[in-house]
Amino acid sequence: MRHRVAGRQLSRTTSHRRALRRNMAQSLIEHETISTTIQKAKEIKPFVEKLITLAKKGKLQHRRQAISLLGNRRIVAVEDGEPVQKGSVVGKLFSELGPRYLDRPGGYSRIIRLSLRRLGDNGQLVLLQLLGKDEPVKKQRKTSAKKRSRRKAKAAGQAAKPVQAQAASQEQAAEPAAEVQQEPREEVAGGQEKESK
Repeated sequence: MRHRVAGRQLSRTTSHRRALRRNMAQSLIEHETISTTIQKAKEIKPFVEKLITLAKKGKLQHRRQAISLLGNRRIVAVEDGEPVQKGSVVGKLFSELGPRYLDRPGGYSRIIRLSLRRLGDNGQLVLLQLLGKDEPVKKQRKTSAKKRSRRKAKAAGQAAKPVQAQAASQEQAAEPAAEVQQEPREEVAGGQEKESK
């Protein structure tokens, strides 16, 4: 039994899984979008978001934590047939991505499902992307607002029903009281009243 065992195994050993997570996270930070299977994307997304949260803090200790979790791969671009070093993954993480998401409380990446399937094993492919700077923070869903308004309407309707029911019961109680007052009453010895019918 796998009680309290979190995470996906992805048919790999622990060291292979860690290496896969590091490499895919480095590629995502470097290119800001990668194509992978849905299981791998769901496993990598929280890891990358934790790294971006470290980058938002931006102190030396957070940079060291990011290097220990991620490694510090160089970003190399090819210009005019020559490889040129553009910096490092952790440098980009702390200089570009951290400041980009300062105002955002979370949710720095998204998974977009593709209609394509991988040829070898028919695996579901997705795009794992980092959100751009101009992407709005996700708003509340309209359905939840509708549900709230329905609840308020129900509560208002239920509050109105007891008021109407109370008014009706007062009218019913007032009618028999008027009838009782109209009937003559006889006094009986001992100071008690007796109704005559």
